[in-house]
Amino acid sequence: MTASSFELTRRYFNVEEANARLPLVRVIIKDIVDLSHSLRERHDRLFAEFEASGEAGEIDITPLEEDRDRLENFVEELHKLGAELKDYFTGLVDFPGWVEDREVCLCWKLGEGNIEFWHETDTGFRGRKKINGEFRLKCSQPRE
Repeated sequence: MTASSFELTRRYFNVEEANARLPLVRVIIKDIVDLSHSLRERHDRLFAEFEASGEAGEIDITPLEEDRDRLENFVEELHKLGAELKDYFTGLVDFPGWVEDREVCLCWKLGEGNIEFWHETDTGFRGRKKINGEFRLKCSQPRE
């Protein structure tokens, strides 16, 4: 899926709608995190073997390529759910939200319960703020 096709199908979530997608998102994110760590470890091990032997011809990277393709498929599944993967190794995900006249991010990370944080699009994870009742009321669809 290209970035432009994702943008064309972009939708905005309120907190309840995003939380409703979390059961499936959790499963996909767990697979992404596990596979990302496995790929990194295997890549590092293969690189160390290459450094030690100096013979790249004997190293089969086909399994790595296959798992990289699986990883891309997982990310595409997330996009279809409306979620944006922000970190492969921690399982950080944003759902686009709309508050008053601007886009915001409903922020969730593997290991957290429901979505309890949000941030501005330009602040990222470090700008996370706790979702309160007022925010929930303001979170809606953009006005046309």
